[in-house]
Amino acid sequence: MKTVRTSASLFGLIGLAALTPGQAFAQQEGDTAIDSGVIIVTAQRRAEAQVDVPISITNLSSDALRTSSVNQLADIGKVTPALRFDFAGGFFQPTIRGIGTAVTTSGGGGNVGIYIDGFYSPNPLAADFDLISVESIQVLKGPQGTLFGRNTTGGAILVSTKEPSVTGNSAEGQVSFGRYNELQAEAFTNYVISDRVAMTIEGMYRRGDGWQHDISNNKRRVGDYRNWSVRLGLKAELSDSVDVLLRYKHGDVDDPSPMLAATLDTADFGLGAPFGGIPGTYTTAKNRIASGSVGEFIRSNSDVLQATIKADLGFADLTSYSQYRNEKSNMSQDLDYSGLENITAAQRVEYGFGPAQVLGFQLGLPNNNETWSQELLLTSKPGTPLQWTAGLFYFENTDQYITFIDNFGNDAASHIRLGGSSTTSRSYAAFADATYEVTPRFFITAGARYSKDKIVDAYWNQQFTAVEMPVPDISNDKITPRVVLRYKPTRQTSVYASFTKGYKAAILDVGGSCQTPATNFVCNDVQPEDINAYEIGFKYEDRGLSFETAAFYYDYKNLQVSIYRTGTAEIINAATSEIYGLEGSLQYKVTPAFSLSAGASYVHARYKTFNNAPVYTRCTDLGTDVADSCAANGVTFLVVPATLKNVTMQRTPEFTGFLGGRYETRLGGGDLALSGNLFYSSSFFFGPSGVQFKEDGYATLALRGQWTAPDGSYYLALFGDNVTDSRYMTQAQYSSFGIGANWSKPATYGVEFGFNF
Repeated sequence: MKTVRTSASLFGLIGLAALTPGQAFAQQEGDTAIDSGVIIVTAQRRAEAQVDVPISITNLSSDALRTSSVNQLADIGKVTPALRFDFAGGFFQPTIRGIGTAVTTSGGGGNVGIYIDGFYSPNPLAADFDLISVESIQVLKGPQGTLFGRNTTGGAILVSTKEPSVTGNSAEGQVSFGRYNELQAEAFTNYVISDRVAMTIEGMYRRGDGWQHDISNNKRRVGDYRNWSVRLGLKAELSDSVDVLLRYKHGDVDDPSPMLAATLDTADFGLGAPFGGIPGTYTTAKNRIASGSVGEFIRSNSDVLQATIKADLGFADLTSYSQYRNEKSNMSQDLDYSGLENITAAQRVEYGFGPAQVLGFQLGLPNNNETWSQELLLTSKPGTPLQWTAGLFYFENTDQYITFIDNFGNDAASHIRLGGSSTTSRSYAAFADATYEVTPRFFITAGARYSKDKIVDAYWNQQFTAVEMPVPDISNDKITPRVVLRYKPTRQTSVYASFTKGYKAAILDVGGSCQTPATNFVCNDVQPEDINAYEIGFKYEDRGLSFETAAFYYDYKNLQVSIYRTGTAEIINAATSEIYGLEGSLQYKVTPAFSLSAGASYVHARYKTFNNAPVYTRCTDLGTDVADSCAANGVTFLVVPATLKNVTMQRTPEFTGFLGGRYETRLGGGDLALSGNLFYSSSFFFGPSGVQFKEDGYATLALRGQWTAPDGSYYLALFGDNVTDSRYMTQAQYSSFGIGANWSKPATYGVEFGFNF
């Protein structure tokens, strides 16, 4: 592993030195299709050549995703510099160029907007999903407040999938089987009903055995998962100028893996086990956990209805996006990350615990999430000096959190109601963005978005009851402008300088300060995060070579952070930050048979001033009185607020990069493709203060060999992911009861069969 890390580090230095940056890792499919040698993207809400779009973009085709063993959205981090995906329990939290969040609360949301076929997906408990019939993914870096609005402070991820087509009946799919009995089956069928109507039926099923074992339960294997989804689509061309696409999707997830954490042995303060770690109740092994008497789980199901109407108005194109989402999840997590609940009567006496004293803490957290959204998008016709986009957006999301004490079981008869909270977030927005061709080589882009965000019908539940305590509504207005100057020295090149403003919506802290006697049960009014982003970039695309490079600077204010007070996660505005760096990527077709892709990013992200920074500290390090109080309340760690200056931001490695290659040749009358992708990340800190829970640098390698039949009707493939068996921490889980660590899955490998008729 040391050799691999050294090689990856060397590659990273070469990548930075060459500064062959930007983000173009695209193949010949879907929205990232190469039309006459030009990559087309929709980053500005209209189809344009990527070389002419003044935004840093990572463009991923289905081929690129398959080469890198990408099955779920979080996996795209392996081919996207400066992008991380983290979990806090079951909460999915993307970070781009240092802009992310560790906040998990009602109405919180992330800093990176996720859009699927043009529809906003806001729920962090359902944001990491299996990729089914995906044609392309575009990762937009930097604030996207003008065109995409709220909670796109760090950027936006645009997922495009296949639509019904009237061109002919077809069926395609794949089945793979790999290590840990991992089975994945996926199918997509297109059926032509008439010359103007077609429908699709698609489905996905994934299952696998866990790779960890529970030392508290006779080393029983844990982590088995079962996920499945089905989607129906109907597309009708009502006339030559109007078409309608209707879709329904149901998904079901049963995957406990984000909850399965071992005890973290950290340089910050030693072992993260409760009460110093009673022998036999914890493990720090990467393939082991020590669970309480109640097992961990995450289960969710979702139903999504979407309607897309496109109309050619002659002077412009109108698109209407209407969406309803209903997502329900339930999870139970052992917050002390140990088997402390299982100690014997003799051990209770030995360590001073009473015979009836409850040890450890198992949290149950059901969540009900309902979303309505409507967007109207008007875009100009191509070919005129003025290209523009305008739109109206409405969004409403109600999320309800219910908390239980699950120490005695997670069924209705056993768990104890702890509390809960709920908010309804509404957003109204109007926006316009236009690019004017001053001369054939000089372009000006300007745009702005006006948003009004409201939080209404909020409440929190009194502890140990379901009594709802209403909270007054709040409202915020925000204008997020954008200005870009772009110059084209040649048709193949583009240079730009941009200013963009972004924001993350305000939070009403119903899950924290509202429930704290120290605040007299008054909620913190957490203001919107605010970011001013400056970027200069260069793009080139011609004759099999494309690359981008960008330098950026962010002034980032009013960061929303969690800080523990009396065991409750309170949300406050507590930090200002400064971020700058360089980024880029290269794609080069060396020969007709051999192509290379590479990307690298350097990000210098620092909290300039972080007031009330949450620093986790052992109770025993805070004096006898504090230690006794902690023991009486069953906690082991307290957050000691500190004022920090010029410290690294959480979850932000300074360097990330990837190197991919693909070689194609004829074999046995068919086509053989050999491909691989190496990803590297430098060290970073998981802790919210940016100074705790360090993960050292690591590298992963994915390999694939695929033979496709002469007529393209089927293929056979061998694949491997993390083939070097790199073991690194994927998440540090922190609470007052214990500190846990999730570890990367060991090397996996398998076979795959695909068909296309």
